[in-house]
Amino acid sequence: MPTLPRRPPALPAILLALLLIFGTAPAWARADADPTTPAATPAQTLQQLGDQLDAVKAALKNAQKDKTGAPLADLRTSAMQVQDQARQLADSLAPQMTALQAQITVLGPPPAKGAPPEAPEVAAQRRQLDKAQASLNAQIVQAKSLNLDALQLVAQITGLRNDQFQARLAARTDTPLGHAFWVDQAHALPNDLARFRRLAARWAEAWGDAWQPPNRQPLLLCLAAAALLLAGGRPVLQRLWRFVATRRLPDGRLRRSATALAMALSTTLVIGLAAQLVRLGIDWNDTLDADLDAMAASAVRAFCFAALMAGLGSALLSARRASWRLLPLSDIAARRLRQFPWLLGGVALLVGLTERVIRSIGSSLPATVLLHALLALLVSALIGMLLVHLRRARREADATGDIQARRPLWVGLLSFTAATGVALCWLAVCLGFVALAFFVAVQMLWTGLVAAGLYLLLQLVRDLFETLLSPQGRSGAHLQAGFDLAPGTLEQAATVLTGITRVLLALAALALVLVPFNAGPTELAQRALQLFSGHTLGQLTIDPGTVLGAIAVFVLGLVALRMLKRWLGEQLLPKTAMDPGMRDSLVTLLGYLGGVLVFALALAALNVSLQSIAWIASALSVGIGFGLQAVVQNFISGLILLVERPVKVGDWVSLSSEVEGDIRRINVRATEIQLWDRSTVIVPNSQLITQNVRNVTHASAQGRVRILLPMPLDTDAARARQLMLDALKAHPSTLGTPPPVVRLDNVNASSMTFSITSYVRSPRDVGAVKSDILFDILARLREAQLPLSTPQSMVVRTLGPLGEDSPAVPFQAS
Repeated sequence: MPTLPRRPPALPAILLALLLIFGTAPAWARADADPTTPAATPAQTLQQLGDQLDAVKAALKNAQKDKTGAPLADLRTSAMQVQDQARQLADSLAPQMTALQAQITVLGPPPAKGAPPEAPEVAAQRRQLDKAQASLNAQIVQAKSLNLDALQLVAQITGLRNDQFQARLAARTDTPLGHAFWVDQAHALPNDLARFRRLAARWAEAWGDAWQPPNRQPLLLCLAAAALLLAGGRPVLQRLWRFVATRRLPDGRLRRSATALAMALSTTLVIGLAAQLVRLGIDWNDTLDADLDAMAASAVRAFCFAALMAGLGSALLSARRASWRLLPLSDIAARRLRQFPWLLGGVALLVGLTERVIRSIGSSLPATVLLHALLALLVSALIGMLLVHLRRARREADATGDIQARRPLWVGLLSFTAATGVALCWLAVCLGFVALAFFVAVQMLWTGLVAAGLYLLLQLVRDLFETLLSPQGRSGAHLQAGFDLAPGTLEQAATVLTGITRVLLALAALALVLVPFNAGPTELAQRALQLFSGHTLGQLTIDPGTVLGAIAVFVLGLVALRMLKRWLGEQLLPKTAMDPGMRDSLVTLLGYLGGVLVFALALAALNVSLQSIAWIASALSVGIGFGLQAVVQNFISGLILLVERPVKVGDWVSLSSEVEGDIRRINVRATEIQLWDRSTVIVPNSQLITQNVRNVTHASAQGRVRILLPMPLDTDAARARQLMLDALKAHPSTLGTPPPVVRLDNVNASSMTFSITSYVRSPRDVGAVKSDILFDILARLREAQLPLSTPQSMVVRTLGPLGEDSPAVPFQAS
């Protein structure tokens, strides 16, 4: 048995083939794509960029002259690379120019005429600095000139591409309804058949070489593996995913959308791997030449595209399991449309393979026009049948009384666009605009694929963030415990992240849809970078990459600071002898200092200079002078409270007759005080510094119960005092040291007043203990028949008559 030649691992090649769906840049564009190397000087880099720009100009001239050479898209990409590298080089040389200018400023101006000459060392250094400044200035000017030339070249290439695109779509041939069209086909058919037979013969020869004994076994193994994948790959992968999803994903919408994505990817993976295995089996020992291998690679990409279309459509329809369906369709509509994803995928595969065969055999213009016309009619007819079946399904569902969800607006717009595209294809073919019809048909396929993928990803992103950041979920509970987040904060974060991600996905989908219009994702991204780059705010240059880096530094710094504060507050400081208030003050101070440090690091990542910081500080000082005095005053007062600690977290303070309670938190601007009724008062920090504050627990944590009790003058004072002392000592919260005291505080014409004083462990217990002691004292006084007031009596006296005719007048006195 002959030994098989050693081959590189096939799995990396297979995965790479799945990723490389679009063609790579040609060799001339890849060569010197990045001329800068770590060892290259700025002068060498400028020379290489200039040579590369000249090569692009020469290639563009050849392409305009004889319509051959590199495609305009590749030329434009190379010109944009030169422009981007020239701009980066000019930006990197600017700080060096600033440093040289600063050194020249330190030396001062040269001596005037008639003045004593400067030292030889200073003169030599001045000449060296002037020479370096002149050379650096020339390099910056050259880099800016290359940047401008590249931009102009990009604009020129873009105009040419637009002109070619419009001319291709506006080209008109003989209509298929006329006699001349078919006459041209009859004349060109023999040559096209001969070219096709030569291509078929080359493939037959390659198949025969692959079937020879040295290559037969690998071919059989690859074909067997591909057959096994096609027969059972999708069910196995989908069952494996369901097994994992039921155990790892919570029951809900996330499991449904993730399952739809897994179904689409499994279909693409199985069919793409099977196609790649067939290609590897045929080309196991480099049996295929360069042209046939390129055709095989194009066929693999076409199979991947068709499989992705079929997989996405089947996953979104989910005709067999209505509970997994993502699209707002009825069961009747899903069953009617079940075969259309595979039919559309098959048509897309046919389009891709036909285009590759046309390019390989050099088909004549009449044959190319005929094939494009047939493919346009086939694609548009299939899409039209899909729309008809969808409309009939809705009517059938209405007739059977099936309640259907209201059709979203985007579904109606998409259906109307598809119907317009179908009508335009047929009309354009009948009028002879075959290129326009073929473009519209292919664009409908491509737009449908992008729209289906976008819809699936939008659903997945929404369900993913809602599940991960749900306050009732496992991950949400971990986030609340780890970062002390409120449930509402998690819900808001989920909404914000979902919105941002959906916008980014929509922009990416728009870029993909615009690919056939000579505006691909790379070009749109470069245009966006150019639009937002180069702007300045004072001395600060705004660059998207720098801004994103500064945001990343700020977010990561805040996360690290939160983790450090949590570690200090929950693990390290509780093991020390510090009281809780001191621990809280240290953690808060660390938060302030860490926040300032993180902000400084973000400014450094933003390349903010000291002058910019001074400018910002001056602007802030003006703002403080106009309206931020109270805010700054409270902020400084908060720092004083945390450092000097006249009051701390846990103290019982009293600011007025209405504000008395526990300090719960000292924030940057204000302090939270919890009153006896569990309500919270927000007090500005400056009031705790500038006003009189009574801190009951500052020196001692004991609370004092003081009661003033008036009694009649005829009360037995000694007996009443003893009853009151017995009531104080009988309460379990009364401290023995200092002992309770009952004093006679005041005596007036109608009553005597007793002052009752006792001490408890905490000021927070004063109210409850005072109430209990009063209830006990009143009960003891009532039992001892000692009243708290003197009962009032009324005396009625009748005065005698004042005269003969005057009646008697009663006089009342109490």
